[in-house]
Amino acid sequence: MAKRQSRERLGRSILGSSRRTEAQIVSAGPPWIGAHLSIAGGVDRAPQEAVRLGMNTFQVFTASPQIWPVRPGPGRARRSWGDPDVWQGSCVDADQAARFRQLVAQHGLYRPIAHSCYLVNLAASDRQLWGRSVAALVWELRRAGQLGLTHVVVHPGAATDGDEQQALVRVAEALNEVFRRRSNEDARLMLENTAGQGNCLGWRFDHLARILERLDDPDWVDVCIDTCHAFAAGYDLRTPEGWQQVKRELAATIGLEKIQAWHTNDSKRELGSRVDRHEHIGKGHLGINAFRWLLADPRFRQIPMYLETPKGRHGRRSWDEWNLRTLRKCAADPPET
Repeated sequence: MAKRQSRERLGRSILGSSRRTEAQIVSAGPPWIGAHLSIAGGVDRAPQEAVRLGMNTFQVFTASPQIWPVRPGPGRARRSWGDPDVWQGSCVDADQAARFRQLVAQHGLYRPIAHSCYLVNLAASDRQLWGRSVAALVWELRRAGQLGLTHVVVHPGAATDGDEQQALVRVAEALNEVFRRRSNEDARLMLENTAGQGNCLGWRFDHLARILERLDDPDWVDVCIDTCHAFAAGYDLRTPEGWQQVKRELAATIGLEKIQAWHTNDSKRELGSRVDRHEHIGKGHLGINAFRWLLADPRFRQIPMYLETPKGRHGRRSWDEWNLRTLRKCAADPPET
């Protein structure tokens, strides 16, 4: 098993040009709670929206999540598409990237991150899809690095051939290929747990651990835990006993120090459903107390949390504002035992 080392992971993103030092941002205190925000109209719109909604962190896509961020280079025959070097991507507009970094620094937004394109499947048995996924993730890290983001969150992928063990091996091989192609200016990676729909990997914490064990350099990959996904996969976070059991399993598999982000979402479906349907905080089967346990935990209270709940309006406020306020109330209220 790869050696796990506890270390400080505050990132290297915005500090070079920031008006506030990281120590000042950290001293403003946790919890750091934000949401996934749209980049419609330009990626530099997201930090402005985060500030308007009262967030102190946020998550974005760096491009459309439903469109591949890479395409084959000129004259590249389809039979060569399994080679990640065949694919070419594009950078973020330089002016938008500069404005984005300026706004993040100006407002002291803490560790904003990106989520990868949904089309990426690092576990694919089809070599062309696998190669394209590796190349897409390389460009995702590059674009996130331009924006000064600390991490890109990615799902492990799906075992398209039904062979879970070999699929986990392919994920690790893909991440090793990405690592060999990344630069020091690029963002880091975070593997996210999944609900386990279909043949998706990562619904067991052990899946993530087995991927990390096969990495040439596991130190550059962290983990993001999604509360809805964990609950749908069968991890019961609703009671103090359940919460402690989940923490023990996380510690025994991936290591608590590996967790560098939380996706805070309630679940529309019941425990163990293996169905990924996010709900507003406290309005789903997971319930409000699960978020009280999370926000009361001294270790995890220091980790940024990102809402991925449904959008829209709730009375005079947006649902993002409502969910943000609900989580902050959870942070202020002791858990019900």
